[in-house]
Amino acid sequence: MEKFDYRAALQKIPHRPGVYQYWNDDNELIYVGKAKDLRNRVASYFNKDVNVNAKTRVLVSKIRNITFTIVDTEVDAWLLENSLIKKHQPRYNVMLKDDKTYPWIIIKNENFPRIYWTRRIVRDGSKYLGPYASVSMMHAILGLIKETYPLRTCNLPLTRENIDKGKFKVCLEYQLGNCKGPCQNYQSEDDYEHNIEEIKDILNGKIGAVVRNMKAEIDKAVSEMNYELAHKLKRKYDLLEKYQSKSTVVNSSITDVDVFSIASEEKYAFVNYLKVMNGTIIQTQTIELKKRLDESDEELLTLAISEFRVRYQSTSKEIIVPFDIDLEDAAIKFTVPKLGEKKKLLDLSQKNVQFFKKEKIDQYEKLNPEIRTERLLTQMMKDLRMNQLPRHIECFDNSNFHGKYPVSAIVVFKDARPSKKDYRHFNVKTVEGPNDFATMEEAVHRRYRRMLDEGTELPQLIIIDGGKGQLSSAVKSLKLLGIDKQVTVIGIAKRLEELYYPGDQYPLYLDKKSETLKIIQQLRDEAHRFGITFHRKKRDKGTLVTELDFIEGIGKTTSAKLLKYFKSVKKIREAKVEELLEVVNAKQAKALIAYFNPQSFQPSEGETLQDSDPDKAF
Repeated sequence: MEKFDYRAALQKIPHRPGVYQYWNDDNELIYVGKAKDLRNRVASYFNKDVNVNAKTRVLVSKIRNITFTIVDTEVDAWLLENSLIKKHQPRYNVMLKDDKTYPWIIIKNENFPRIYWTRRIVRDGSKYLGPYASVSMMHAILGLIKETYPLRTCNLPLTRENIDKGKFKVCLEYQLGNCKGPCQNYQSEDDYEHNIEEIKDILNGKIGAVVRNMKAEIDKAVSEMNYELAHKLKRKYDLLEKYQSKSTVVNSSITDVDVFSIASEEKYAFVNYLKVMNGTIIQTQTIELKKRLDESDEELLTLAISEFRVRYQSTSKEIIVPFDIDLEDAAIKFTVPKLGEKKKLLDLSQKNVQFFKKEKIDQYEKLNPEIRTERLLTQMMKDLRMNQLPRHIECFDNSNFHGKYPVSAIVVFKDARPSKKDYRHFNVKTVEGPNDFATMEEAVHRRYRRMLDEGTELPQLIIIDGGKGQLSSAVKSLKLLGIDKQVTVIGIAKRLEELYYPGDQYPLYLDKKSETLKIIQQLRDEAHRFGITFHRKKRDKGTLVTELDFIEGIGKTTSAKLLKYFKSVKKIREAKVEELLEVVNAKQAKALIAYFNPQSFQPSEGETLQDSDPDKAF
């Protein structure tokens, strides 16, 4: 029997909520489980340090493949697990009975609708909301509704005719204030319906106003020292905060549909399929398609739809897809949802197919790094509107300190990776004061003047760290050299990560998650790091020796010897004569003492410093 490499399988599983499925040698589903963190939960099965029972050890020994479906919340994971277990009845799962399934809240289709909970869905036009994974949460919501909106609980046929004839009398609920007595016309139907609409908002997740009102009631109860009431309200408040009004996995408003989504690359495409029956997802799978003739997404999705529907013997009359498909079939309705519950199902499918695509692409690129490089460069070329792959990229950055110690740095990326041996920095020669534009102009000109003189190949892309001003200065130098048409040059502004092109009035904004922007940011940050490191070394060296340079008789060589021996100007200032004479001669020591401690050289009466014997003076 082939041994299962669970470590490799774990690397593909995300730290996300979802459902995992274990398959055996015969490709038979043997276990379904839910998890708040899929990778951690699956890994726990293979942890030898954890005590597990014999049945679990047998289960683990039979695992040959692991698949998973990611969802948005732990509640959705629980619901999906429930539906998959009941559909497939895996051998190692506890069997679930259909009569003890999800609880729902129903708004009854009748005059003066009642609101209560049920486990049984009847297609009579009533509105069902849920399902609820937590029964206590559902009861808390119903309790909140009852306290906030007095509604009838009786099952009397409250037609307008019966009410007008006075067939009914108010009951004890009216006397207790739990009902406003619509049975005797004490409450109008419009007022009752207004309450029902507000309750629908709460059950659909629009509970912000209710939460705020309850918070005010808690604060009031605390201020009145009614701590028992405050505690009860706080429990309801906490439940509301955790309340999940809608489930993507189970929804009574959607009956039998198939859901498909696609994500494609240059050579591969991936299609996800969700099968929904009776409002519940009962099947989920993602497949990979290898392109042969540069097929379109529409062609590939059409092919996958046919394959999945045959494989799972689907007879659903509605298919949810991400875009219109040119496929005519009188028995099938294709839907491209924009809003609502069907859009949420499509979003869930797309989330899974995108994750599957990323996982597969990462796997291919780990085995073949050159594939990743080509993909990244191709994507950059498209995003930046270039006509050639940016295999050689250079980025410029300037640094100065109040106009002093100005430097420019250049970092180089080749095939989307740093080429550190090609990094360069410049000491600025022609610019006085803090003039970033002129500094950029000088650096760009010197860089490419030398490359042209040496016959070195120019980069395909030049990135300038800065906005329009720095970019214009760089372009000025490129035009002077006659190479402005041979390379693409862009500027990146830090505030909103805008990309500027020469002559364009408006910047280009890339998706914050795009790989192109990430590489540009990496170049910019690397140029800044490289430049600031060089700048600091130059600045630190300058600030350390500047004060010694003011002392007559102390040259650069002597300054370097003093700093090497004493480590700092401060220690030189505090040094005694004997210590100074270890490094310099008597005349230089005298100059240092005279500069740092001039009061030590006030001449005695009738004596001048010039007449003093150096040996005696010290």
